[in-house]
Parts: sequence; C-alpha cells; structure tokens
Amino acid sequence: MLLDGHTTERLILRQVVKQDFITWMPFYDDPESTRYWEGLPHDKLQACTDQFDRIFERYENKSGGMNALVLKKDRCLIGLCGLLLQTVDGIEEWEIGYSLLPKFRGMGYASEAAIYCKEEAFKNRLAKSLISIIHVDNKPSQAVAVRNGMVREKETIYKENPVYIYRVFQST
Repeated sequence: MLLDGHTTERLILRQVVKQDFITWMPFYDDPESTRYWEGLPHDKLQACTDQFDRIFERYENKSGGMNALVLKKDRCLIGLCGLLLQTVDGIEEWEIGYSLLPKFRGMGYASEAAIYCKEEAFKNRLAKSLISIIHVDNKPSQAVAVRNGMVREKETIYKENPVYIYRVFQST
C-alpha cells in the first residue's frame, strides 16, 4: 500500500523515485544502518542498488512499498517507511518497515511515519493486524514498534537473521 501524497504533522510521504538514490546512499555509509542485518552486500553502492530494485519491484508487483519520507519544512528526503507484504514462518503478512538517514534518527520521525502507516492500513482494511520484523539487537527500532502500539509476539529467524516479530491488532 503506497501512501503517495499523504502527509503527517512534519512529513510528506511520496513514492520513491530513482533520483532519491544519491540522497539515500549515506544510509549505507553509517555502520549503525546495517549492523543489525546479515546478508547485505558489503559494497554500499550494491546494497543501495539492491534496495532500490526491491522498492521498484514491489511497486510493480503491488506487494506494498516504501514511501519516501520528506520533511515538510525543507523538502529534503530523510527516510523510508511503508507497508510491505512479507512471508514470515510461511505466513504472508503486512509489515510496517522504516529506516532513516543517520542525521535524522532520534527525532521521532520513524514513529510518526510508522503510526501513520498503521492508521492508514487499518482505515483501509488492509489487514486485521500488522507486524514489524526487527533484529533482536536493534533496540531503537524495537522502541519505534512499541510507540506504534505493537507488542513483541515471538522470536524467529527471518532471512538468516534472529528477529522479533512485533504485532499490533486493529481495534474494533
């Protein structure tokens, strides 16, 4: 579910475009961005290329997608957040995924975007529950999930990484 053109208090959500690639590259310069995930290419250009290929493939396949997060005040790209169709332990579910450029972390932007994605998914009856797949050592992302009303449901292996599955149910 792409939220192109939607806004929050401080953010504009829009479709990712090829021109965002250069702006997103610093994500891979920061060791904190990738320290929690095994299996990513060591070459930052390849890692960013792979991520953008997956983003555009999801758009084509209508399997969700990351939205570019743009600050309203200066129109700069600060991160990605979206609803992604994922298969975890053989079950297909909608995930809220989020990543921010290093200099924009710790300011509440990930929580603001993730909460908005959750609200839109439930408003549009996308699913009765949503998950976030988070590495067991990634405390900052776990905190975002908790602020989004999610609870840790289980620990499992996802793409050869130990992860927690956080879940939130639509309230009735």
